[in-house]
Amino acid sequence: MAHDNINYQLGLLHLVHLLVTVDGHIDDRERMAIEAIRKEENISEQLCTEFEKKVETMKEQEIYSAGINLISNCTDDERLAAFVHLYKLAEADASISNKEVRFLLYGLKLNNVSFEDVILTASLSGK
Repeated sequence: MAHDNINYQLGLLHLVHLLVTVDGHIDDRERMAIEAIRKEENISEQLCTEFEKKVETMKEQEIYSAGINLISNCTDDERLAAFVHLYKLAEADASISNKEVRFLLYGLKLNNVSFEDVILTASLSGK
């Protein structure tokens, strides 16, 4: 289900960016997963382009804080959906690094989202 909330879309972009760049490179599976998220959530090319320009000058911690703050202003359903995307994205590359795990778990805690709910929702959506 697409979310038109700009906070949700921008928050998701911030967190997706961090998750895919945490290991230093973006592989083809991650690129395909990012594109699928963009389409599923109706995130415009323009928003993506503006976001990419903005994050070029930001530090990792700034991107993380901005993403978490944006997501924290979303509905419970949107927060859950964002972390389902992130979980699936973390699974998209063959290995999940310790940093990716810490990043996801800390984000879940800050947004009061249950990891069990994320796993259940991800498995039910089956993508």
